[in-house]
Amino acid sequence: MIKPKRLKPGDTIAIVSLSWGGLGDPELLHKYEIAKKRLTEDFQLNVVTMPHALSGSDFIEAHPELRAKDLMDAFCNPDIDGIFSAIGGDDSIRILPYVDKGVFKAHPKVFMGYSDTTITHFMLYQAGLISFYGPSIMCEFGEYVQMLPYTANAVEKMLFEATKDFKIISSPEWSDEYIPWCEANQNVPRKMKPEAHGYELLQGEGRVKGHLLGGCIDVFTMCIGTSIWPDLSAWEGALLFIETSEDKPSPDFVKYVLRNLATQGIFDVINGIIVGKPQGEIYYKDYQEVLTKVVGREAGRPDLPILYNVNIGHAFPTGILPYGIQAEINCNAKTLTLLENATV
Repeated sequence: MIKPKRLKPGDTIAIVSLSWGGLGDPELLHKYEIAKKRLTEDFQLNVVTMPHALSGSDFIEAHPELRAKDLMDAFCNPDIDGIFSAIGGDDSIRILPYVDKGVFKAHPKVFMGYSDTTITHFMLYQAGLISFYGPSIMCEFGEYVQMLPYTANAVEKMLFEATKDFKIISSPEWSDEYIPWCEANQNVPRKMKPEAHGYELLQGEGRVKGHLLGGCIDVFTMCIGTSIWPDLSAWEGALLFIETSEDKPSPDFVKYVLRNLATQGIFDVINGIIVGKPQGEIYYKDYQEVLTKVVGREAGRPDLPILYNVNIGHAFPTGILPYGIQAEINCNAKTLTLLENATV
C-alpha cells in the first residue's frame, strides 16, 4: 500500500462534493464558511474548493461525471496536498464509471471522509493507496461553536504526526444531541455527557493484528457485487471495521448485511472486527446481540474478537481509522493500537 505524505502547516486542502451537494445550498453555505475558517486558523491549512463542490444539491445530483472530475483534478494537481470530502449522502456509487483509479496511484495524497465516502475509500484501497475514514467538512469541521476536541486531536495525530504505536482511545464524553443546521444555531454548543461504556469486548481473547478495512455498513449494500468491492483475498487477515449511519438502520438490516458477509466467507478469513458507536446509542444492545448471533453462532466464529463502541463514523465525537494500516486489538486490555505510520 502507498502511504501519502504527512500534512504540515501551510499545505493545501481541496474540498470535493462526491455525493450529496448540500455544501453549496444557500441555507447551508455558512457550514462551508465555518469549516474553511477552522481549517485555516486551527490547522494552518490553505483551502481550495474544487469547481463544482459548491454548485448545490440539485446540480451535484445531476452530474456525477463532474463530481468525479473534481476528484481526479484534485489528485492530479501538484499544488494540492490533501482532499477532504464535503459530506456523505447516498450517491457516491454513481461516480464509479467516471473514475480512473490509476490517477490515485500516480498521485498519492491524503484523502478523508466517511459514510457514503466509503465508496471512494474502496476505490482508493483497490488502487493501493492508504486513505482515512474520518471527519467531513460539513459535519465535523463545520461543527457549531467548536470542533469537538476528540476529533480535532484525531486530525492532528493521524494526518500531521507519526502514528506507529498510537493507541486510539475511547472518547471520555459523547453526545446524542441533534442541533438543526441553520444560521440561527451557529452559537449553540453541543451538549456532552460522560461516556459510560468505553470500549466493550463482545467476544474473543488475546491479541490479534491485521490491516484495517471496512466502512459504513449501510453503504456496503450499494457496492457489493461491483468492481470496487474487495474480493476475499483483500479481507484475508484484516480487521474489519463497521459502523452505522444517521439513518440508524434496524437490527434486522444489520443482521442481513452481516449474513451476506458471512456467506461471502469474510468472517472465515478476517482476524477481528471493530464496531463503531451507534449514533445516539440507538439499538446499542440490539446491535451487540445481532453481532454475537451472526458472527459467533451462525458463522461459527465465537473466537473472532469484536471490539465494540469505537468512536468512528457517525459517532459524536468521531475519530479516524486509516485504511490498509496494520493495527492490533488487545482483547484483555480492550485497546486498539496502530502498528505502523499511516503517512510518510
